[in-house]
Amino acid sequence: MKTATLLITCRDCRGIVAGMAQVLAARGLNILDSDQHTDPLAGIFFQRIRFDLAGLVGDRAGLEAAIAAVAEPLRMDWRIAYAEVRPKVALFVGKQDHCLHDLLQRHQAGELAGEIVLVVSNHPDARAVAAFYGVDFHVFPITGDNKRAQEQAELALLAERRVELVVLARYMQVLSGGFLAAFPGAVINIHHSFLPAFMGGNPYRQAFERGVKVIGATAHYVTEDLDEGPIIEQDVLRASHRDTVEDLVRKGRDVERVVLSRAVRWHLENRVLRYGNKTVVFA
Repeated sequence: MKTATLLITCRDCRGIVAGMAQVLAARGLNILDSDQHTDPLAGIFFQRIRFDLAGLVGDRAGLEAAIAAVAEPLRMDWRIAYAEVRPKVALFVGKQDHCLHDLLQRHQAGELAGEIVLVVSNHPDARAVAAFYGVDFHVFPITGDNKRAQEQAELALLAERRVELVVLARYMQVLSGGFLAAFPGAVINIHHSFLPAFMGGNPYRQAFERGVKVIGATAHYVTEDLDEGPIIEQDVLRASHRDTVEDLVRKGRDVERVVLSRAVRWHLENRVLRYGNKTVVFA
């Protein structure tokens, strides 16, 4: 089955759902599932519609023109994602490779609606992991003196491989504003705490010193404000007064894997809509 997903964001008003349903029906398309949300405080409407392309009357350009005709007077932000188009993904990793293993295994199992084409690191440690899964591995050692030049080299490689999504799978480097500008809304990070608690470095030690009873992980879009980008997914695990910092790190690896994989999967399945510093996730 060939499918497509339509994502909509606009000011809330009457007739949006009916209008889009009529456009799709007029083009011979069958809606497979639809979800919607209205933020009553912001007055913003969100919708995700997935539909079967088998009965399409005319071509895709005509379909998109018909949607645009409805969207324009409503000043609607919209886009269509066609399921057969698999975005290319690059994984950035440091020395800790547990999230890298998890994403590559899920990719190999066909769980992710994208194509992982690169693993990039500032250390050589994960080369064998990438090789095991048959993914190209590139090292860009970073120091205080060469960071800008290395980022430019990374960006050139990402452009050459037509990467559309960058995933920071425990990549312990802060990306510059210039890097982020090249991938607006398309850099996902896993932070090893339940944000906004314990931002910055050593969150497990911070959690240990506060004697927390739960530890968590947060997957979020990256912005220039460290650890403050729009949150996609979070989860927690119980902690105990008996846990050492090392115990928290060990437990945390499990929740980091799950939270990051969910966020990447939902992004690739076009289930996430950003607005302001928040997200709507049609999970």
